[in-house]
Amino acid sequence: MNRILHLRLTAFGFLSAVFGLSQNQLVIPPMLTGTSFQLDVQESTKVFFGTTNTKTFGINGAFLSPTIVVNKGDVITLNVNNGLNEPTTMHWHGLHVSPTNDGGPHQSIPAGTTWSPNFEVLNNAGTFWYHPHGEGKTDLHVSKGLAGLFIIHDPLETALGLPSTYGIDDIPVIVQSKAFDVLTQIAISTEMDTVFMVNGTINPYVDLPAQVVRLRLLNGSSLRSYYFGLSNNQNFYQIASDGGLTQQANSLSRLLLAPGERSEILIDLSLLNGQQINLMSYASEMPLNIYGSATVGIAPDTIIDYTKNKFNGADFKLMEMRITNPTVNPITTIPTNLVSYTPYLEADATVHRRLVLDTVAEFVSITPNLSEGPFGIDNKLFDMDVINHEVALNTTEVWKIVNRTHIAHPFHIHDIQFNILKITNLPPPIYLEGWKDVVLVPAHDSVEFITKFTDFADNMVPYMYHCHLLHHEDDGMMGSFLVRDDLSVDAKQKDLLFQIESNPTSDQWIIRSYSELSINQIELMDATGRLIFEEKKTFGKEISIDALGLDNGVYYLKCSTVNGSTTLTLIKHSK
Repeated sequence: MNRILHLRLTAFGFLSAVFGLSQNQLVIPPMLTGTSFQLDVQESTKVFFGTTNTKTFGINGAFLSPTIVVNKGDVITLNVNNGLNEPTTMHWHGLHVSPTNDGGPHQSIPAGTTWSPNFEVLNNAGTFWYHPHGEGKTDLHVSKGLAGLFIIHDPLETALGLPSTYGIDDIPVIVQSKAFDVLTQIAISTEMDTVFMVNGTINPYVDLPAQVVRLRLLNGSSLRSYYFGLSNNQNFYQIASDGGLTQQANSLSRLLLAPGERSEILIDLSLLNGQQINLMSYASEMPLNIYGSATVGIAPDTIIDYTKNKFNGADFKLMEMRITNPTVNPITTIPTNLVSYTPYLEADATVHRRLVLDTVAEFVSITPNLSEGPFGIDNKLFDMDVINHEVALNTTEVWKIVNRTHIAHPFHIHDIQFNILKITNLPPPIYLEGWKDVVLVPAHDSVEFITKFTDFADNMVPYMYHCHLLHHEDDGMMGSFLVRDDLSVDAKQKDLLFQIESNPTSDQWIIRSYSELSINQIELMDATGRLIFEEKKTFGKEISIDALGLDNGVYYLKCSTVNGSTTLTLIKHSK
């Protein structure tokens, strides 16, 4: 398992000067259509500065990937040919597919081989993306260039008459920040991400017609969040989030997108012919403890070199938009209502889960830093051989994600889209309504979402959930879950009736009951089965077990209700 590595070789002074160089016309990734796609993953080089060749990865080209465009209901085949000298994977981020087609770390593609997933496109119209998801290699492979958009159309979207001419009034905008070392090679796991790219273009400009245009925004960065806005401070209209079109066009002046998130916006340029405006990130206005804001953490738990990066907490240009004559048949209106939206009902949820984002205390030689890690989920690092949760097919569940660290984490779950119920115990802001697959969990706070696991079950191959700050994911802030169609009620309830907080612990365990029944008896046993203590009374929905006087090791807690008992595994360790 890779640990966090901070590269100190970034040529900060040289590369930050790039913003004084001439501008470059925005590259529009080539578009692939049809139902069978050839995706050749390859090593290459690209000149970003001067005459130096930077080593890159690309798909069907030297850097980045083509845009895949399909229709809902299409049955497609994606032939991913790995031309690298090492294994990779390819994950279809946001797509509802079977786990064998998902492209997580369990679907590794060895060097020199081809993986050909085949599936029906079930998602509604929206902007999705694809990128590698290999164990410990996601940051490296994405940073070197393996990322592309995956656009889905459907009849409801087509009927709205939205801007849809790719590259003219419907523009892909893949925003990434990158760090380069003194040899002008792409560096990862460093705070000196001082170069900003849109579609792989540094300091870009794009010619846009004086009419309503559509930007498909993707935050494809490894770490940085962006607080999007326009330099003339005019409002724009959000029409889609991660999972597709929203119910109505949301008028906004700012839009926060964390790594992995997408949003589609409409901008009315009708009155700006001959002018230019900039797509900006107003990071000076961004809430603190989000990577890219002015500060993250509280001393001594801060990110090393974070404040040395002049773009943290600063406002900066991402792309210049030059307004030219309208097209022959311009779109000039913005629809108020888009598609109907029927969220999942919390009353239908039969399972509640609670995941804790925290530092991992198992490293004796490493003192965890609440801003830098090492981070895990439920005090565990990702293990390819471990299934962390089992989900019953067609079950509606509420997940509560608790963040105990100093930094906000974008939490992504594969397979499904969800509806956010609460952030900081409040309803989500308007731009987070609708269908999502990534949610930014604020530092020392929590998020609750509701979802339903439909269509696909596999008793062996898991899906993933993880932080989308890529070096956090690579370092182990990830877990896996099975969606099963053979779980009995008793099997489902075994680890879902109770949530253990702080396990392992050095002082106490807290056990919460999610059932309607109160715990009326507990028995604590050591690893040999010897009874340590027992108590019979009505405990209510939460109990605490003192571990201070116990030796380090494994213990078993039997929790009984009037309907039976469940035995939980507890671990005691020293601080």
